[in-house]
Amino acid sequence: MEQASAAAVINARGIVTGWSDGARTLTGYPAEEAVGRSVAALLAEPPATTALAALAGPLVLRHRDGTPLPLTVRACPVLGADGAPDGYVLTAEPLAEPLAEPAPASAPSLAEQAFQQASMSLSVFDTEQRYLRLNEVACRVMGVPEDVLIGRFFPESVEDAEHSHSFLSNLRLVAETGRPVRYNSWAGAPALNREHAWSIEMWPLKDDSGGVTGVALAAFDSTEQYLAQQRLALLNEAAVGIGTTLDVVRTAEELVEILVPRYADFASVDLLPWVLGADEPPPAPDGEIVLRRVAHGSVEEGTPGAAVRLGQTDVYEPSSPPVRALREGRAVRSQAGEPDFVRWVADRNARSPEGIPHRKGVHSMIAVPLRARGTTLGVAVGVRMAHPDDYVADDAVLAEELASRAAVCIDNARRFARERSTALALQHSLLPRDLPGQAAVEVAHRYLPSGSLAGIGGDWFDVIPLSGSRVALVVGDVVGHGIPSSATMGRLCTAVRTLADVDLPPDELLTHLDDLVTHLATDDTGDEVAELGATCLYAVYDPVSRHLTMAAAGHPPPAVVLPDGTASLVPMTAGPPLGVGGLPFEAVELELPEGAVVALYTDGLIEDRDRDVDHATAELCRALTASAESLDALCDSVLKAVMPEEPSDDVALLLARTRALGADRVATWDIEPDPAHVAGARQAATEQLTAWGLDEEAFVTELVVSELVTNAIRYGEPPIQLRLIRDRALICEVSDGSSTSPHLRRAHAYDEGGRGLLLVAQLTQRWGSRQTGSGKTIWAEQPLPPPG
Repeated sequence: MEQASAAAVINARGIVTGWSDGARTLTGYPAEEAVGRSVAALLAEPPATTALAALAGPLVLRHRDGTPLPLTVRACPVLGADGAPDGYVLTAEPLAEPLAEPAPASAPSLAEQAFQQASMSLSVFDTEQRYLRLNEVACRVMGVPEDVLIGRFFPESVEDAEHSHSFLSNLRLVAETGRPVRYNSWAGAPALNREHAWSIEMWPLKDDSGGVTGVALAAFDSTEQYLAQQRLALLNEAAVGIGTTLDVVRTAEELVEILVPRYADFASVDLLPWVLGADEPPPAPDGEIVLRRVAHGSVEEGTPGAAVRLGQTDVYEPSSPPVRALREGRAVRSQAGEPDFVRWVADRNARSPEGIPHRKGVHSMIAVPLRARGTTLGVAVGVRMAHPDDYVADDAVLAEELASRAAVCIDNARRFARERSTALALQHSLLPRDLPGQAAVEVAHRYLPSGSLAGIGGDWFDVIPLSGSRVALVVGDVVGHGIPSSATMGRLCTAVRTLADVDLPPDELLTHLDDLVTHLATDDTGDEVAELGATCLYAVYDPVSRHLTMAAAGHPPPAVVLPDGTASLVPMTAGPPLGVGGLPFEAVELELPEGAVVALYTDGLIEDRDRDVDHATAELCRALTASAESLDALCDSVLKAVMPEEPSDDVALLLARTRALGADRVATWDIEPDPAHVAGARQAATEQLTAWGLDEEAFVTELVVSELVTNAIRYGEPPIQLRLIRDRALICEVSDGSSTSPHLRRAHAYDEGGRGLLLVAQLTQRWGSRQTGSGKTIWAEQPLPPPG
């Protein structure tokens, strides 16, 4: 005879209403024969009184074949609506030997001990999802003893929740398919005050014929492992999500976004005020500490529970958890009921009474310092209200790790902001603020520093007045970013101004500038020269001849817009960048009508990673032809139309509208190389000044003309030419065929000569000489009163 565990259900009248497949196997009665019969008809002998009283004990049934069947039976009452037993669930197991007489209870078997003492929750259900067995852990989880649950339908013992429905579905699935199921669940239980993580495995119990007679399950409480995985996942998210920008405030906001809602119901980041400036950290203050709120967030939209608004400062008491965290350099936990916690909550409520309803249920907080590279930057605070657990030691370790990562990113952003501010200040100090007065061109300019993480570049421009009413227009670009590039830009800008003062032609000036960079590159220090690879465009415009002469060192060509509205790039050879060498610089000369616009720019305006340069330069030419009220307005419209949305490099734009000095403002005389013609030159100059209405300047002009013409005749070579230019200043120029430049010298008391240039220098605003294609030109400028 087969022996197996069996279950049956009887009602209050002793009628069998349920019969398991195990009961059929054990007794031989199929369900259709057993259900509806009195349980007394199935007994071979009356039960013992002690067994009836204890609802457990030995019992002898009559097998279907008529033989006695000794069993151990346990009965569990099924309570009705009034609380009285409405029936019983019977479970039976065969005895190893036939009963002769009742014997005292034997010790539990090893298997029973293993079942009951297992560290995980073990349960057995029949195929109708009714409890058959539970071990001690399962009873603790359910909060009731085993006999209260035996025979009850599972949904009757748990709350009506999604995880309960999932559990029931899996029980049915195993009973119906006979296949095991394993899954993880985050759920509560009747005897637990919070949700736990469970690793659940269900498997079928089968008889010898393979039929499913029940479902067994093991539920392992994996909450600690689950929380550890969650902490690790949070750290991984922080590694990716914190520090995506080099912005201090945004980095603090990213930390808050990581903390809420999984780690805290409310989180804030407060920084020491100096962090948001360019100052170095001051000594740590004693007593109260002032912090500025830069970021906060909560599970409630708008963070209504915040006592301090964004951007505001708050004074923290020495005993408050944030100050303790700053002083001790570690995470500080505080729970409801502790004096410091009570004072902190009371202070928050006093500061912001309107937020009291949103702080209801606050029971735990943690404050962790933000420290990077040995410097304390601020403090992050996490608060729990709806979250059921207080902060524990593992939470403090996680908070310190998150704060450490965030602090390094905040410090990086702070250092970047300080370096950017320094580089920008340096660059603004080197770039021209108020362009010098000159009449050759009308100018407008824009400089936009890069917003990329690489930092500010080394783009620069300049407008340099030259002799003879001419003007030099310069634009350049230094390789790299940051303070070194700004310093390099300053050196190159100074070098160009120095060479421009010598009044060299554009191609010769770039050659000297290239030699300078090459010399620096071959220095024995071994340091890399930042000037190497820089680009530059140098152009000189003469308003008298209306000629524009330019040369480039690896720089994009300028664009020219004629008065008729046509725009084009100037065809010219770019030449090699500075310091590369090997190729000469070639000058290009254009004759421009008055009112033409010349656009000089750096490559940041037209170049980008995903941009076609030819298309960008075509856009530039179209933008330059747009109508604008002024040259400044044209600058703005060009930048709006051409500049990339997020430029990765600095952008410099210099626009110059040409002017012309007409023949009525220039007078020229050829001078014979004979001292007798000096007086005639003076007379001609005086008459021209009278025609211009500049009689007051005649005395000084006569002396200047006399000295310069005399020197040209005495020391120079023909041809000799005198030219007067009336611009914002009165310019006197004397040209000759000699390339020998004059120089000042100190004449002795008895010398008859040697004082001419000294007189010129003292009587005029400035003077100088420049080399020309046929010799040299000596020039001197006298200031003129502004037109009345």
